[in-house]
Amino acid sequence: MIPRPEELARYTLERQHPLTRAWVDDAQRLAILTEEHAALDILLAEDLEIAAQRAQRLTPGRPAESMLNRWVAVGNDLRVMFGMRFENLDPARPFVDATPMTRSPEPRDLPGLAAAAQEYYGIHRPRYVRLWSAEAGVEGTLPDRRFLAAPISELRPYDVPPGLELRPAKTVDHYEEALRAYADVDADHPHHREEATLQDLDDLQESADDGLLFEVTVNGEWAGYAAAIIKPDDALGLPAYVVRELVLSKPHRGHGYGRHLSPLLAQALPDPTRILIGTIHAANQGARTAALASGRHDVGGWLQLPLRQA
Repeated sequence: MIPRPEELARYTLERQHPLTRAWVDDAQRLAILTEEHAALDILLAEDLEIAAQRAQRLTPGRPAESMLNRWVAVGNDLRVMFGMRFENLDPARPFVDATPMTRSPEPRDLPGLAAAAQEYYGIHRPRYVRLWSAEAGVEGTLPDRRFLAAPISELRPYDVPPGLELRPAKTVDHYEEALRAYADVDADHPHHREEATLQDLDDLQESADDGLLFEVTVNGEWAGYAAAIIKPDDALGLPAYVVRELVLSKPHRGHGYGRHLSPLLAQALPDPTRILIGTIHAANQGARTAALASGRHDVGGWLQLPLRQA
């Protein structure tokens, strides 16, 4: 039987990093998590019409039932909500999400998790199972994206280099320059294109419309973008602003500006009572180092459990 959203919310809250439990009252966080699980996990487990729409879009010819979330007992008293997902909605990059579960995964659970994922979703040839843990990792898994967060009240700019500022942007006038900034990083670090990509123009314009897009400037010259979004997804049940974009152009990289962007963005956002949170791939050492140096904390992350292809 599929659990109620409130039950999933309790499981999720119990698995969160202790540091985050001190930032927000449990009752408030449970309410947010309950809403999230109802709007996503439970809906995708029960609504066959949505499953059919997803199947038609992402896996034409496959049965709609193969896209439904499943609540499964995988052994060792562990129950998991499995769901079929695709990286960036790319049909060529399928994986199985197993984020909602009754407790954090352990090495002894991995065979059962892999077997269940293959049983229910093997028709889609998923590449891995995605897990979430507040721990640094689980033996037998590979690192994916890490969650870096801190209360805005704690992210205070200090020793900001002269001339480095953020200014509100109403339109995305430098999108081509931002694309080039990413291309420059990709050229210097070929693995980067698998770790981070520039947000879509429409997404950045949405942030601009909400007053959450800022141009990074150095002595008045455009140097990059900083953007956020108010969105419950990827926020671990925290009342948060999610980092949507932090990018510097090539002429302004290597000057120590990166660690100042999170505090500058935090102080530019309208609600100082929220948490600033965002995901960074574990292999993206430059972005991760800058976020940690800014005062954000690693509060957990996704893990990949590779699946064998038949």
